[in-house]
Amino acid sequence: MTGEKNAAPNKNSLRGFEVVDAIKAELEAACPSQVSCADILAIAARDAVVQVNGPSWNVRLGRRDSLSANGSLANTALPSPTESLAAIIAKFGALGLSELDVASLSGGHTIGRARCSLIASRLYNFSGSGQADPTMDTSYLQLLQSFCGPSSTASSSSALVNLDVTTADTFDNKYYKNLRASKGLLASDQVLSSTPGATTIAYVNTFAANQKAFFSAFAASMIKMGNISPLTSQDNSQIRTNCHFVNAY
Repeated sequence: MTGEKNAAPNKNSLRGFEVVDAIKAELEAACPSQVSCADILAIAARDAVVQVNGPSWNVRLGRRDSLSANGSLANTALPSPTESLAAIIAKFGALGLSELDVASLSGGHTIGRARCSLIASRLYNFSGSGQADPTMDTSYLQLLQSFCGPSSTASSSSALVNLDVTTADTFDNKYYKNLRASKGLLASDQVLSSTPGATTIAYVNTFAANQKAFFSAFAASMIKMGNISPLTSQDNSQIRTNCHFVNAY
């Protein structure tokens, strides 16, 4: 399959589709062809954050669903966990998102998990050096090596590690405190704080010191991201009756 779900950044990562399916089924039973899968995802993202003590925001509604998927674009446009800060900023910038948006939206990693295979190079062979990532706190490095196993197995391990080592299931600003302590799990997390001269360092420091500032910035960035070219015209979109398929004509 070549859809976006199976693009490299999403495969074995995205979860919870059964929840979206259940929501869609109930909505179709009550109000057929009125609420798009796109709007369901936007609302579910907000409500999931609220459920784990994060901020709320007003979700703009009226999106419609695409008539196609773009797996190749997902493969090239979504940031990878090993990319440089400059590359991440460029990908966000191409969508009209700022460096502040990069810093605040990355804070979504205050919840969630990642596979050991995604961090194996940081633990044992960073940038082909044969050594661990020098920006990683030593005690945190040892903890991850112990959990993920030796280099020979870590690179293929599907074991899940908390993105936030401090409060894995609570939406808070501990993610930024971890970055300041060199305890970011993914290289793409730690670069926000460890890239010399980066604008994002100031945002990390602000959010680490002020959770309210993080919540406000995150909510604003989620609204901004949710408004990137939403499909609203009936000419090139539809409201799917099943989120897995384009409606038959």
